[in-house]
Amino acid sequence: MSNPSIRERFERALAGEPVERPVYAVYDWFVNNRPGVDWEQLFELGLGQINHANLIRIEHPGFELAETIGEQGGRVRRDVRLITDRGELHEWYLDEWRQEHFIKCPGDYGIMSRALEGVQITADDTAFRESEAALGGRGVTVGQIHGLGMGRTPMMVLQIDWVGLERFSIDLALEQPELMGLLEQMTVIKLEEVRAAATTSATHVKLWENMSIETLGPAHYRRHLVPVYLGILDILNPAGKRLMVHYDGQLGVIADDVRRLGFDGIDSFTEPPEGDMSAGEARAAWPGLFLWLHPNLGWYDLPKGELQAHVRRLVREAGPSRFCLMISEEVPASWRTRVPAVLEALE
Repeated sequence: MSNPSIRERFERALAGEPVERPVYAVYDWFVNNRPGVDWEQLFELGLGQINHANLIRIEHPGFELAETIGEQGGRVRRDVRLITDRGELHEWYLDEWRQEHFIKCPGDYGIMSRALEGVQITADDTAFRESEAALGGRGVTVGQIHGLGMGRTPMMVLQIDWVGLERFSIDLALEQPELMGLLEQMTVIKLEEVRAAATTSATHVKLWENMSIETLGPAHYRRHLVPVYLGILDILNPAGKRLMVHYDGQLGVIADDVRRLGFDGIDSFTEPPEGDMSAGEARAAWPGLFLWLHPNLGWYDLPKGELQAHVRRLVREAGPSRFCLMISEEVPASWRTRVPAVLEALE
């Protein structure tokens, strides 16, 4: 009898069967953007791949985007203007990193609100089906909803993508009316996006939250995020879809909230020092959740034996079912020796 493919092992783990040989897989973004890594060699050794595919098409008749590319200090500078009939917003980047956000003052919330008027949302799983066909047995494709921002819930889009932590924190504390109105408008749009995604062939849907509870706080989490999650789950659950959230930070103070919400999985779960819960604590808090485990990047700098000991302990604590390991935050610099060492430990 032939060995099961990585896809088959993924599917069995996701279904709740005991994990006999844990999957270790990498985000497609790194495969596509780290050309210096010999991915084919790692795939031959047993590394899997997690692809992401948008499940909707979205049209915004209320604004135009104008982009210019230049050079600054030897790096690529990209400027983006969002233009509406009531004004425009501007952000810019150095290489991949945002240097300035669209929204810089209360009045900018109104411009963004105008930009979102008349949005048109259409379900489209073409990219998902193409990804699944291309992957074959090497991995799985997760659906994402890239309409607003980077596929997050409205509050996280504003905090991370459009406003920035400092400005957003001030306006949230003051309950700036322009902010609160935009949040309400965006929530209506997000739920429409989810309704469209629920009609597609994707089973697993990810929200790219990157939520930092130490900056948002549990009170705002419960007031502003929990109701949105419940609304999303009310749409996805009857459609047979599973919701996972990219939570790679500290989760201890909202562990009970996460359990009550009923997510299917926590993506890129990371132990201390980045996070504040061990795999064992996570499994005790959330017996049924799928743990998409991200080994701490610092582990890859340890001697091989210590790295493998960490990995084996992680597996013991996360098991016996519903988990995998992943490269989801960055590719370790020592990938040539350390990724094979992790695969060896998982045999």
